[in-house]
Amino acid sequence: QVQLVESGGGLVQAGGSLRLSCAASGRTFSSYIMGWFRQAPGQEREFVSSISWNGGSTYYADSVKGRSTISRDNAKNTVYLQMNSLKPEDTAVYYCAACRAGGPSAGDCRGSYEYWGQGTQVTVSS
Repeated sequence: QVQLVESGGGLVQAGGSLRLSCAASGRTFSSYIMGWFRQAPGQEREFVSSISWNGGSTYYADSVKGRSTISRDNAKNTVYLQMNSLKPEDTAVYYCAACRAGGPSAGDCRGSYEYWGQGTQVTVSS
């Protein structure tokens, strides 16, 4: 069982930056691929970014590519999402999630993302 707790959300002006954190419980954090997803009001949850178990592989949605950086610290059981040049359309609840790593790539989930955090609100004002 893995418990995930996000933090770092808030209200920021367009063009600003935020760093989201996701702290995980459990001793097997390094065996999981970690992902960030977001859900805006009235919209479906969408993928934002993922990182492989050792941080060597990362994926980004086109909507955030070049503006965001995902990283992880396995010693601290924490994954981060640094978001820069924020836009109003980035406004959403951001969730971190974990799936068991089936390979070296950030996309090699063994099954689906099975653990989810409660989410943290990011609001970008224009």
